[in-house]
Amino acid sequence: MAEQKLLVPQDTYLKSGIHIGTKFRTKYMNQFIYKTRPDGLSVLNLQKIDERIKIASQFLSQYDAKDILIVSRRENGWKGVALFGKLTGAKVFAGRYPPGIMTNPELENFIEPKIILVTDLWPDKNAVYDALKVGIPVIALCDTNNQSNNVDLVVPSNNKGKKSLGLFFYILTREFLKSKGIISKDEDMKEKIEDFTEE
Repeated sequence: MAEQKLLVPQDTYLKSGIHIGTKFRTKYMNQFIYKTRPDGLSVLNLQKIDERIKIASQFLSQYDAKDILIVSRRENGWKGVALFGKLTGAKVFAGRYPPGIMTNPELENFIEPKIILVTDLWPDKNAVYDALKVGIPVIALCDTNNQSNNVDLVVPSNNKGKKSLGLFFYILTREFLKSKGIISKDEDMKEKIEDFTEE
C-alpha cells in the first residue's frame, strides 16, 4: 500500500481502529471487507476507506457549507461533528435529530440542506428518511453490519469508536477546507486529531 497516497499515514489509520468492523457482516458491505480475524471480527480494507473519504470530501466540497447537514446520534461522534461544523460553517446535529426539520416548513427549526452525511444509518435513520423524502444525496459511514440501501455514497468505517470517528472528522474537515481553498494544499490545520475525538 503506497504510504504517500493515503490521506494520513497508514499507522494513523491503524491506531484509530477505523478498519475494525463487527462480527456481523451484511452483503452490502462484503466488497469493503478485507478479511475476517480469528476472533470473528471483520476487517475493512484501508485502501477503500481512504478512497471513500477522499470521494466524500470532494463530493461535499461541491456544496456551500451552509447547504451541508452532518448528523450523529452516536455520542462518540459529537465532538468531531461539532468541530467540523464550527470550522466549515456546515449545519450539524450532534445528538437526537428532530424528525421533520427538513420536510416541514412550519417548524421553527426548518432547514433545507442540499446534502447530508450521517455517522450511522441505524441511529440516524430519521435524518436519512427525511433526506429521501426531499430527494437530497446521503453520505453514510457504514460499518460491516450496516445495510447500505438508501445511501448515495458509502464510506466504510468503524462508525462506533471514538478514535475512528475523531480521525474521520479530522480528515474530512481538513480535506474540505483544502478543496475550498481556506487552507492551502500543503498546510495542515492547527487542530489536531485529538480535538475531534471524544474523551
